[in-house]
Amino acid sequence: MAGKRALNIVKMKKMKSEGVPLSMLTAYDYPSAQLAEEAGVDMILVGDSLGNVVLGYDSTIPVTIDDMVYHTRAVARGAEHTFIVADLPFMTYHGSLDETLRNVRRLMQEGHAHAVKMEGGAEIAGTVKRIVEAGVPVLGHIGLTPQSVNQIGGYRVQGKDEADAKRLMNDAKALEEAGAFAVVLELVTEEAAAEISKALSIPTIGIGAGRHCDGQVLVYHDVLKYTSSYRDKRFVKTYADVGSLAREGIAQYVKEVKERSFPAEEHVFSVQGTHKPSTSLYGNEKEKVNSR
Repeated sequence: MAGKRALNIVKMKKMKSEGVPLSMLTAYDYPSAQLAEEAGVDMILVGDSLGNVVLGYDSTIPVTIDDMVYHTRAVARGAEHTFIVADLPFMTYHGSLDETLRNVRRLMQEGHAHAVKMEGGAEIAGTVKRIVEAGVPVLGHIGLTPQSVNQIGGYRVQGKDEADAKRLMNDAKALEEAGAFAVVLELVTEEAAAEISKALSIPTIGIGAGRHCDGQVLVYHDVLKYTSSYRDKRFVKTYADVGSLAREGIAQYVKEVKERSFPAEEHVFSVQGTHKPSTSLYGNEKEKVNSR
């Protein structure tokens, strides 16, 4: 996006204090990153949700650090002027600190991310602190944490009772104290998310967490209904039905191939008239480039 300058974590905190919402969208490849940047999103998340929506897994658990580096690098090429956060995938930050920092380094140096995202609350605050001390911005993630879906009993809304809401508040404050620049709240009751957003000095970014967070994030494929079999989600608003358009376009292509109506005359190259010996069959060099 011409003239656009990437946000930084200082500007994000200022936006919270001024009541300016943050927009965040996932992206997993070069063209989707380009479109997200051109549309003006504040931040792009290269989420390990790519396991579900791009790689065809049933969960985020099979996603590897190699997967994340590969996709983050592609996104960074497509959105050079947007703040990019990359997920640390399952079990890549629960071992030794040296191993964790190696994985962080890969996302920053090889993937060209500006920050990393980590799922968990108070139990990972010490690790978050060490990563921040190493000079890496960290985005926290609490509430529904997909990497722990087998432990928490499925995709369930969090913060429904007083005890759970208090747990979420403690987790959010622990992440803030550890140096996280913002916290994602996923599938959290609106009341709990509002209280957390009010209590923190850093931004909260909601996904299924109501109207009172300091920003919102959605998955690219949900926003655009870009999938073969789409499952409606209560917390998602679909803004375009790209999947249906793609399916219809491909079906029309198949139909025209079968009917031999594609390629038509305007799509083919023919030898016309007499050519000089030095003239290429495909014309001059400019025509060669345009024909590829």
